[in-house]
Amino acid sequence: MTSPHAAVIYNPISAPIDELRQHIQLQEARHNWATTTWHPSDPRDFGSGAALQVLKKQPEVIIVAGGDGTVRAVASVVIDSNVPIALVPCGTGNLLARNLKIPLNDIAHCVAMAFQEDSFPIDAAAVELWRPGGQHGKEIFLVMSGVGLDADMASATSTRLKKYFGWIAYSVPIAQSVFAHRLFSLTYSIDEHKQKSTRAHTVIIGNCGTLSGNMLLIPTARLDDGLLDVALMRPTRRWGWARIAAKLALQGLMRRSVLGQEIIADAMTHDSLSYLQGDRFDATFSIPRILELDGDSFGLVRQISARILPDALRIQSSTSN
Repeated sequence: MTSPHAAVIYNPISAPIDELRQHIQLQEARHNWATTTWHPSDPRDFGSGAALQVLKKQPEVIIVAGGDGTVRAVASVVIDSNVPIALVPCGTGNLLARNLKIPLNDIAHCVAMAFQEDSFPIDAAAVELWRPGGQHGKEIFLVMSGVGLDADMASATSTRLKKYFGWIAYSVPIAQSVFAHRLFSLTYSIDEHKQKSTRAHTVIIGNCGTLSGNMLLIPTARLDDGLLDVALMRPTRRWGWARIAAKLALQGLMRRSVLGQEIIADAMTHDSLSYLQGDRFDATFSIPRILELDGDSFGLVRQISARILPDALRIQSSTSN
């Protein structure tokens, strides 16, 4: 009988290869596994090409060492294959790892979990997109997708800045987006409900709800609830942004208690920041907008359709969300 083996798909820019290799060799010997295979991600496809090659070799687990973009690319190939992935977070945001409560600075722990037998399913989301020239595409995301503030961050922040300054590199694009305060018109619907029209600065579709700094953006979002959560930011000048900032700060504080969570649930919506929840979200924009998927820019779109994929991906870890 052939011994099981792991495969590593890693971002060569951010992954600490020497330390990672040391811990993986230790676990190979401890569990009597065959030699792990190593596959760098290609910046042109973020790692999806490597994932296609890895699946052919039928690994017991795929260890993804990178940020949310690398994880998203690998998941887009691995999804529904029943091959679990293990996260070694070493990106800028690492939002999936944060929401799964996977330690960000403990490579030994993350690698040890990859060689265990425990795994659990999480939801993914599929998004169809239509571009201004009529091109049609399909992608998936695990964390968040959107247009507006997060898309401005993704498109205006270079890989070099993120490497050296981490989350702080996003501060300038955030400030520019807020102060520019450009609203756009859109029509949208959730599930089979009637289509509505509004003006917004930002639309975020979330599979999970916590950002860096433990900021709770979407209180009802869960990685395993079979639902999409949508946040609409519709601020009216700076006072509206102040209300949004205050609400996000309050949610972060109140989430720590059961009573606080109940209060948040009862006061989810105000004019500047409102929430929707369902299986599917469709939106058409009056002018093309930049789309962001799990922290990476995917260019201009004029229409999107997102739907939840329940239990589509297995995560190898001792911790469930």
